[in-house]
Amino acid sequence: MSAVLTSILFTSFTFAASYSVTWGDTLYKISQLFNTSTAKLYTENNLKSSMIYTGQVLEVPAVTYTVSQGDTLYLISHKYGIPLYSLRKANNKWNNDLYIGQKLIIPTINTPSKTIISYTPYELDLLARLIKAEAEGQPYSAQVAVGAVVLNRIQSSSFPNSINDVIHQVINGYYQFTPVKNGWIKNPATETAKKAAHEALQGSDPSNGALFYFDDSATNTWLWSKPILARIGRMVYVE
Repeated sequence: MSAVLTSILFTSFTFAASYSVTWGDTLYKISQLFNTSTAKLYTENNLKSSMIYTGQVLEVPAVTYTVSQGDTLYLISHKYGIPLYSLRKANNKWNNDLYIGQKLIIPTINTPSKTIISYTPYELDLLARLIKAEAEGQPYSAQVAVGAVVLNRIQSSSFPNSINDVIHQVINGYYQFTPVKNGWIKNPATETAKKAAHEALQGSDPSNGALFYFDDSATNTWLWSKPILARIGRMVYVE
């Protein structure tokens, strides 16, 4: 991967960036995304009530990042220690297309990452069982990357929005994950797979934002034609 050249624009103001409200936003959700409080959002934006509307622009505590050659959303999120989902949400950016000079909002800097989606104990176990079935015997980071692909799909508008629904999705008669079709998903998860699932849920993504993966013995030309984002052990992760 080419070296990442970065150009970062900082400002001394606490509220330094403009965020456009999207459908489903509330002041509380926005305050959590930008590591602030609803009271500060009220004050800094001269709000009279908690009612906000889609397209409304709010000033939020953040810095602005300028995209440079070699950048990807994953690399930017990793650089600042934030979940990929937070970077996508802050910029309403649900595809992976970037261009040099593009401005992105960085919602938090070097703060501990939070779990990037909600999930049930069943879904945590299901994710770990998928990781075990797909990547047992591969490097640990490859196992984390399998979990990350599931989460990347959840965060994409092209796939369902829960762990259970993503893993069990069938498109035009094709199972999206082979272990669901062959039954291996029913085998108990290893402790390593459980750890990898937890790490993926905390925002770690060695796949670099991939939506698909396969092992390097695959002969599917459609998969091999997609941009390769990472190769770990025998696992290949693509856009």
